[in-house]
Amino acid sequence: MENQSSGSRSLLDRPYLLLSLVSLFWAINIVLGRYVVGTVPPIMLAQIRWSGAGLILLPFAFHHLRRDWPPIREKFGIMILLSLTGITLYNSLAYYGLNYTQAINGLLIQSAAPLLIGLVSFVLFRDRLTGGQIAGIVMSLAGVLVIITRGDLSVLFGLSFNQGDLWFLLALLFYATYAATLRLRPAIHFLSFLAFTIIAGALLQLPATIAEFALGHRIDPTPQAFAVLAYVVIFPSVLAYLFFNRGVELIGANRAGPFFHLIPVFGSAIAIFFLGERPALFHAIGYVLIIAGVVVAQKWAR
Repeated sequence: MENQSSGSRSLLDRPYLLLSLVSLFWAINIVLGRYVVGTVPPIMLAQIRWSGAGLILLPFAFHHLRRDWPPIREKFGIMILLSLTGITLYNSLAYYGLNYTQAINGLLIQSAAPLLIGLVSFVLFRDRLTGGQIAGIVMSLAGVLVIITRGDLSVLFGLSFNQGDLWFLLALLFYATYAATLRLRPAIHFLSFLAFTIIAGALLQLPATIAEFALGHRIDPTPQAFAVLAYVVIFPSVLAYLFFNRGVELIGANRAGPFFHLIPVFGSAIAIFFLGERPALFHAIGYVLIIAGVVVAQKWAR
């Protein structure tokens, strides 16, 4: 028992390992979201993910939630907005988009997340952007366009986008809204915040889940489906959020941000070997543009 406790402490004191695991967990989540297409309906997948995560967190967070209820109630509208954008809409639309596009596309589009967050922060809060940041955003979004048009920019004139890529990009815009508005959250314990947003997000998900069920979409109860459901409840939800919070606590948000770009690195390799997806030249071009945009924006941030 003594050795296990020491091992646990050493893991929680290794921010780079923690943040790498977060990226790995989230990358596998996207690949599995594509893997269960036709087996688990996308809205139901998101519903089970967050309902399960909420049930796991509630016993640990209940004391903090009760103590932090006054500031939560004071900023209830903001908390619901964060739950809706960061939990309900982001995950539902991302899983839905994976019904129509490759996991590789979703992974690479997600690489633009840090720059989309900067763009939304400017729109909502007028956070000032430097010329380098603007150039980086334009470059990164060009990479996204290369991916969603499959390298054929003439698609822009014919408006014949792959709808899965567009759904995934919309999901990412909701996540960027969530991340940008985190500054408005009340000053409460991280377990209170996590439990409230996850549980509220799961409740907000219910109308869409009921509608999906009414339209005849059902889970195919295979062992693989239940294994995926167990994974998404535990690893990319509960553990990833806890590890991410700890990593940011140790090294700060700015240094933690670049770890988002390990997601397509991990995920693309997994999608190629696990799903048999084939990388193409436009994937490489799009990824290079996205990463170059991030580097430019970081280098000339001030």
